[in-house]
Formats: sequence, structure tokens, C-alpha cells
Amino acid sequence: MKKTNIKDFKKTLSKFTTGVTVVCVKKRGIVHGKTVNSFNSLSLNPPLVLFSLGNYSSSIDTYLKSKFLTINILSKKQQNISDHFSMNDPDPKKIEFFNGKNNTIFIKDCIANLECKLIDKIKKGDHVIFVCKVINLQKNDKLRPLSYFNSKYC
Repeated sequence: MKKTNIKDFKKTLSKFTTGVTVVCVKKRGIVHGKTVNSFNSLSLNPPLVLFSLGNYSSSIDTYLKSKFLTINILSKKQQNISDHFSMNDPDPKKIEFFNGKNNTIFIKDCIANLECKLIDKIKKGDHVIFVCKVINLQKNDKLRPLSYFNSKYC
């Protein structure tokens, strides 16, 4: 064992395989999306999920002020969408969306889409943890998930 530092911490955590999501909010008709792999379920009853964004994220204020958002779980065929929304100021006009019920926006052809109400924000370390209640969802059993392991898609 060795003492923890940021470089070794990141390398070690890259050994945990994660799915890849894009979290979207719509504000004044403008879509904001961020690639997020720090996503997981929190509770079955009520149905809660959580994800985190860095305090340094280019649109963190937009997410902090949102009431509703979507979490789009990407399929293996959507690596380009993950790459696109991992940029600082991605152009959402290049992505196909469809509208949700609460002024939300979904990415088309995902393995799953969750429409959520933001119920809590917790600032810890250099990130904000967003706790969300899932209010609507859909899934596609014919698609395979996009996964991330060892700092690469797999």
C-alpha cells in the first residue's frame, strides 16, 4: 500500500467499470448536457438516483438552479455523444433530442432515459452531489451499454 495522492487515486478508481450517462437540463430553450459516469441508484422507494458534477464544471450554476433534468444512459453506439458532452461548451444542435413532460429534453436512441426532479444538492470536496427523484423512465432492451474502464471505453 502507498499513501494516496490525486494521480494514484484517479488511476486506482479507473479500475472500476462504469456506465456512461449524459445529464441534460433545458433552460430558456437552451440544452445543457454533461457526460457523467458518477451515477448510481440510491433508493427503490422512493425511486432515487444520484450523480455528481465538479464545482469547476462550465455549467454547474445551470444545474444547481434546475428543478428537472434528464439522465440519458448511453448505448455502445453513442461514444461520440459521450465525447461531445465531455467538452467544455458542447453544441447541442449536433445531437438528436426529444421532449419530456417537465420542460425536459432527452437524447434519442439511449439504452435508458430517466426524467428526474432534483430534490437535494450536497457540496462535498470539489464536487456537488445531485440527488434526484425519478418521475418517468423508459428503456431499450435491444441495445448494449457504453462502458468505461481503465480510462477507456469498452
